[in-house]
Amino acid sequence: MTNKERYIEWVEQQEYVPIMMMPWWMDAVCAGKEWDVLFAEDEEGNILGAMPYLLRKRAWYKYIVMPQQTQIGGIWVTAEITGDKWRTAEVCRQISEKLNTLNLAYYYQQYLPGSLCVDAMRALGYKTHERITYRVDDLSDLDALIASFSKNKRRQLQKSLSLHAERKMDPEDFYRFHVHCMQARKRKISYSREFLMVLERKARRLGQSEILSICNADGHPYAAAFLVWDKHNMYYLIPCYDPAFSESGAGALLALEAMKLAREKHVHFDFEGSMDRGTAKHYKQFGSTPTIYYSVEKFYKPLFRIAIWLQKIREWGMH
Repeated sequence: MTNKERYIEWVEQQEYVPIMMMPWWMDAVCAGKEWDVLFAEDEEGNILGAMPYLLRKRAWYKYIVMPQQTQIGGIWVTAEITGDKWRTAEVCRQISEKLNTLNLAYYYQQYLPGSLCVDAMRALGYKTHERITYRVDDLSDLDALIASFSKNKRRQLQKSLSLHAERKMDPEDFYRFHVHCMQARKRKISYSREFLMVLERKARRLGQSEILSICNADGHPYAAAFLVWDKHNMYYLIPCYDPAFSESGAGALLALEAMKLAREKHVHFDFEGSMDRGTAKHYKQFGSTPTIYYSVEKFYKPLFRIAIWLQKIREWGMH
């Protein structure tokens, strides 16, 4: 049995595993790339924790990073040891030892908010960095929710009264619309059509995704978002807005309708985090709560720092 097959069996036995750590998600976001799993076990060989990971290669370097459109990863422990920092530390120690055998140049993953694994990995010599996502946990009272919006967002909602929400946009149309929105900003889209088709198809088959669009009376889209969810959280995974209609209020209506859908599904709403100040300011205005989560990284080969630095320069040049 391969590690992936073993992981599939283990996940099926768990009460909860975040959507972005599910085997089908990893298959979708790592299509054409290599992903695998590391395990921590007790003395009887029972799995106590697992870490799915994407392995990338550049020249003679091997490294682990987050897959595209994937906010959460890292180590997930069984429910029986959740909250037990000592047993969690043992899980992390085992997985760290296995990471050391992979001959990596670099390791980087982002862990779920509140994960005890962050402290354990820090104690093992990994660097941790604070990140922020913006969440709305209480969606029970829509009037109270809207009242928590900033004056600016409530004013935008008033502007959007002539618009309406639809839940029937085709993924092909969504991709074309997103490309159009990015081109209008003189920017390039960060994922391929094939990537979206695979992820959307897998998520839709499981009833864990929706494409939401905000349209005018003629059905022309002004804004749209690809949403995914599990039993606890909905993620505002890929939102896009046509800048030609930035004064229409479509962006505010899109966020509200997405939160309404999360309310229907009885889950929390996560704006899927952003360290960009402009985006963060936008999300804060929807009554969301800043929520800390952490990245965990380690440079095994110091020269790889230069490769990371050069990559960031190239990414900045694209913007």
